[in-house]
Amino acid sequence: MTPTLVFQLHLMLGYIAWLLCFGAYLWPRLKAMDAADAHRAIATLHSFRFFGLAFMLPGVVGPDLPAQFASFAAYGDFAAGLLALLALFAFRVRPLFWLFVAAFNVAGFADLVGDYVHAVQLGLPEMAGQLGALYAVPVIYVPLLMITHVAAMLLVLRHWNHRANGGVQRLRARRASGWRFLASQLTGWCSRRWRRWSAR
Repeated sequence: MTPTLVFQLHLMLGYIAWLLCFGAYLWPRLKAMDAADAHRAIATLHSFRFFGLAFMLPGVVGPDLPAQFASFAAYGDFAAGLLALLALFAFRVRPLFWLFVAAFNVAGFADLVGDYVHAVQLGLPEMAGQLGALYAVPVIYVPLLMITHVAAMLLVLRHWNHRANGGVQRLRARRASGWRFLASQLTGWCSRRWRRWSAR
């Protein structure tokens, strides 16, 4: 096998393995958790992305690793990791927590997409060995990061849908109670009129 084929195979299998694991064990638990706790768990995973700065360390990666890829991946991961840490620190201040959750997900997702774009443009699969000690990052760690970013977006949409459905149900309940009130008033009025007519 060529280095390109090995790297692409590893990347594909990394996604498949994590999707199977995530779907069987992690996603059901995240859906069952409170929304804030679920996003806190995802932020905890992403808080370790400060490790991405290692792409800048000589000796950790090969000397021929494209600097454009290395710098973008390093600073993008570092920014996403810091934002995730800030989200964890701000957990008890919910408006601030949700702000940092949105920030680290947007920044982290953009970083991963940018990494893939740069990897294709710069021919990284052909020189995958230049990733050195960090070879496992794109084939094992990055798939889980991408999956949890998508999961975070799905959780937000699910939360909004629940709130919207709850609002509709409350509105229907208020309308139903209003109609019941009108019906009871009308029934009472008719009953009183009937009693008065019968007494004559």
